Parts: sequence; structure tokens; C-alpha cells
Amino acid sequence: MVDLSSTNISKRTSLDKILKIAFQCAKCGNCCAYSTGFLVGDDVKNIAKFLKISEEELKTRYLDEIEQFNTKLFRPKTTKKPFGPCIFLKNNECSIQKVKPLHCRIGNCNEKGQELSAWFTLNYWVNAKDPESVRQYKIYIDSGGKVIPGGKLEELVPDKNRLKQILEFKVLR
Repeated sequence: MVDLSSTNISKRTSLDKILKIAFQCAKCGNCCAYSTGFLVGDDVKNIAKFLKISEEELKTRYLDEIEQFNTKLFRPKTTKKPFGPCIFLKNNECSIQKVKPLHCRIGNCNEKGQELSAWFTLNYWVNAKDPESVRQYKIYIDSGGKVIPGGKLEELVPDKNRLKQILEFKVLR
């Protein structure tokens, strides 16, 4: 077992390192029993291929499109609304384990879980070039959202004048 206590996670932590940190999952099914992860990169293609269906059929039958921080991503549907088991959770195990989405691979309840989630948010949800994404991220921070190194507003938008204009709605695009 790897000692995670001294492992620092920042926005710039490599995906390889994130996957090593996240590897320590108890496979208890708790994450999948109450919600689902988000799909990025080739997740849609890989899951569709694994299930032997088209990407469109996967999206229609199994996925919901969610928008956060002015960014849209897909995630597996839940069997109950608004929170419930992932549609791919069968007998407390992931039925698409071999191709499960990146967010599912890194989102877990180990001692670094909140930081892993914050890393995903910064790297896949928040777009520092999109003023609306930055404004929504500020609301997340102001409401107590986890901030890791590289995730402060001033780090995302280092130009203080531009950041001020974004937050004052003087820059809309």
C-alpha cells in the first residue's frame, strides 16, 4: 500500500500520477451506488465498443449530458433520480470495469478523494479561457468547493485586470 499522506495534488499533476494515487480504491461500490462519473476523452468510444453498440446508441440509452462550469460532459444515467446507482452497477460491481470512465477510475473515497475530484474539475470542467466558466468556478469556490494548488482564480487567470473584468461581467466571451 502506498502512503498517500505526503502526495501533493495540483492542477498540473500528471494523469499517470493521478491514476497511481487513485488506484487505492476499496471497490466498495459506494461511489457508484449514489452517483456516476463523467466521461472525457475516448470514454464514449471505448464504452460503445465494449458494449458493441454505436456511440449514438450509448448516448441515447445509457448517458445523460450534464453542464457544469459552462462545459458539457456525458455521464452514465442513474437508475433512480436525482441520485442513485449508476446504470452500469450490477451486483455491486462495475459491468464496464475494463473501460470505465476516467472520472470513475480516479474518483474514490481514499484519503485523497476530494483532491482527486478537484483535480478532475480543474482539468476537465473549468475552462480558464471561457469567462462564464471562470465565473461559475468562482461560485464553486465561494460556496466551499475544494481548491488545490493551481486552482485559485488568480492562478487560472493570472492577468489581474482580465480576471476583474471577467468577474464584473465586462468580458462575456
